[in-house]
Amino acid sequence: MSSPTADRFLDLMVVKETPERFGSSYDWFQFGGSTYPFGASVQTTMPGQKAELIGDDFRGYVEGAYKRNGVVFAVCLARLLLFTEARFQWQQMRGGRPGALFGTPDLEVLEVPWRNGTTGDLLARWEQHASFAGNGFVARRPGGLRIMRPDWTGVVMSGEEGDLDSEVIGYIYWQGGIEKGRPITLLPEDVAHFAPIPDPLSPWRGMSWLTPVVREVMGDAAATDHKLAFFENAATPNLAVKLSEKLPPDDFAQFVETMRQNHRGVENAWETLYLGGGADVTVVGADMKQLDFKVTQGAGETRIAAAGGVPPVIVGLSEGLDASTYSNYGQARRKFADGWARPQWRMAAGALASIVQAPAGSRLWYDDRDIPFLQEDQKDAADILSTDSQSVRQLTDGGYTPESVVKAIDARDITLLEHTGLVPVQLQAPGSEAPALPA
Repeated sequence: MSSPTADRFLDLMVVKETPERFGSSYDWFQFGGSTYPFGASVQTTMPGQKAELIGDDFRGYVEGAYKRNGVVFAVCLARLLLFTEARFQWQQMRGGRPGALFGTPDLEVLEVPWRNGTTGDLLARWEQHASFAGNGFVARRPGGLRIMRPDWTGVVMSGEEGDLDSEVIGYIYWQGGIEKGRPITLLPEDVAHFAPIPDPLSPWRGMSWLTPVVREVMGDAAATDHKLAFFENAATPNLAVKLSEKLPPDDFAQFVETMRQNHRGVENAWETLYLGGGADVTVVGADMKQLDFKVTQGAGETRIAAAGGVPPVIVGLSEGLDASTYSNYGQARRKFADGWARPQWRMAAGALASIVQAPAGSRLWYDDRDIPFLQEDQKDAADILSTDSQSVRQLTDGGYTPESVVKAIDARDITLLEHTGLVPVQLQAPGSEAPALPA
């Protein structure tokens, strides 16, 4: 807690030192008449709790879904690969309307956030944290930017959760984990908080997109386990073997063991089964075709992809590929870019704006002009510009002032057009004199 940021934050508080517990750290602090715990005494978010912690399911989502489920991994990878392609620039604001993009040396902290790091590295971590914790945090430190693990980060508010005038007054980061970590305090202007999906029950916390589809993820994992077990058990339906009631228990146990040794497993598939002593075999269950396994598992995969905002054909899932054509792949690509990527970049730019100072008359914005995945969008933009240029020529030839023509086309508002009073020669009667030019 010896950093300048911590000292500035603690100027707002009354602090009691407890060297026997945290060395030179602190046990609790007060602000606005409320007490906030530090270190191991912290609790999860409950009524009356002032430190709003990110849910402790971050590790569970990473270990249980991301690292063990191929569909979740593929959806997250598709999101990550596109999200990391953007760059950040300043954008001029002219009369409330966005203008040209430009750069300054102040953007270097985003271009090289840490040694050997790039903007893409920063966005990759943010996307992973937002996917599995619903929140991503980046702290601006003297040496550059630092990624904050979301389940070790707390949001400190000035009042009770849900209070109308409650606002964020800082962040707490427990290095090494909440139970045993050393708490570090940070001011709001030193932390960029990225929460693309707001939690409806909290004004400052985000929600993982995996939360609504946890059951689908579990179902997909169970289906995969079932498919594996199907092949491990000879790739045939299960069998029920009925024996004579007079068979002694020891003989029954020996019969079962012999069946397991000689007729179980993929290596024994398709062999002829010989039975004696009144044994009767009945098929139990259904094979893969009878279960329509592909449809059953494909529906769950599609719901997972939908929750992640990625069209199934982009991920390469079976249901998307079955209906894929060049035309609908292009539509899926456009939906992925316009319906997911651009809103994500917009929110990321808004979050990072808290730790970089924009020049006067501009804002932090994203630059997607060099992304190959979006080149078709650039062609559409060029077609729009060509159409606008033709409109400029037609309107100025029609006698409207060039300045008003540009304003009208930019605002898509024809009422902004102002006429010079001059008309094209084709509209003048033969032998008439041209009107005098304005003084």
